[in-house]
Amino acid sequence: MKKILEESKEHRLGVTPKSTTLSLASQWAKKYLQNLDNGLYQQSEPERESLNNVVSQDGRKKTAQSLYGSLRTVSHQAWNRVEILLATEAKRHKIDPELINPWEITAESFKIYEKTLKVYTQQVPQRQLSTVMRLARTGEPLSEKALSIYTEQVAPSQLATVIGHNVGEIRKKYTEQDPRVIGFVSMQFHYTSQMLLDTLSPLERSIISAYFKVIDDHLYMPLQRVYEAAAEHDYDSKELSAVQSLLPVSTEIAKNISKKIIDIYPNYRCSSGRLSDAAVMISSIRDIEMFQVYLWLSTLEGSVAALTQELFPLCVMLYPTFNVQWELIRQMLHLLGQEIRQRLTTQQVDALMPYYQVLWQMFSPEVFGELDLRSGRDEFNEDFVNSLFA
Repeated sequence: MKKILEESKEHRLGVTPKSTTLSLASQWAKKYLQNLDNGLYQQSEPERESLNNVVSQDGRKKTAQSLYGSLRTVSHQAWNRVEILLATEAKRHKIDPELINPWEITAESFKIYEKTLKVYTQQVPQRQLSTVMRLARTGEPLSEKALSIYTEQVAPSQLATVIGHNVGEIRKKYTEQDPRVIGFVSMQFHYTSQMLLDTLSPLERSIISAYFKVIDDHLYMPLQRVYEAAAEHDYDSKELSAVQSLLPVSTEIAKNISKKIIDIYPNYRCSSGRLSDAAVMISSIRDIEMFQVYLWLSTLEGSVAALTQELFPLCVMLYPTFNVQWELIRQMLHLLGQEIRQRLTTQQVDALMPYYQVLWQMFSPEVFGELDLRSGRDEFNEDFVNSLFA
């Protein structure tokens, strides 16, 4: 009987008795490896030596100590930027100021970066480093793709295990009473990462940024909630099957969509620059992944609550601030629908599409006109948006 119960639990978690099916958490870590190009270049001897120095135990400690020394000051500077950016929006959206405690938010972000730097100082698995060295041709400049082979094999699996649950708890805490508050928290982390990276050399920045991306993923996206929702499904669930099929290719999907958006709007500028600028592209790809994760979450929970109560209010608060036009979001969703239909079976599409249609309706011209989102004059009317899906 005990064995039957254990097998039943394994099936409910989406894992076979022989563990041939990866957990969603493991898949998320492994997907970092899915989009790497094998046409990588070897670095010259001096560059190889430089890389060895940076990723050695002493080199990592030196980098971490430098970042740790800046962390307290940077945390407070980051919050000042958040307040400048979002103070007006907080008033306009009538967010209770008591829910936004700057000392608490900066302290919690400090702890996450502190844990991240501890992971970074751990001994480097030489197998990953040798992979980078083996992949290239002497005489060519060091490729960022080669660096990503190294960093992406180490960072996601180790760091996600250490901080994934903690960041998930932070998300839960700040979305519980008013989901829009997570916008302030996520921007605090975003600016902290940005400012810390600015203090590093290009080589250090290339490596550390992979670690900071793990923080971003778990903070911007309700990954822990997805894992918990997945655990409630039987192993043969159509909804779980759809998510398991899309998760490993979510970054590829996001990159495809980002490139197409740039082609459609080549001259478009948001507040941070052109869509083709490197920093803007990184943010765009992350946001497209975020929409996918929210879509998975609604599918697995069998509820539109995450979309109507969390994702949409956040978009209404943040996107006008960054001069992101709603037409871009509508176009992104159109392309996302195409990607989903191309990659899933008919049954899987049927399981996902009701929730995709909710997203499609949310960002429709009907809502734009009613809320006047482009001008930013009107306040978010939750009753109106919920009435669309009644």
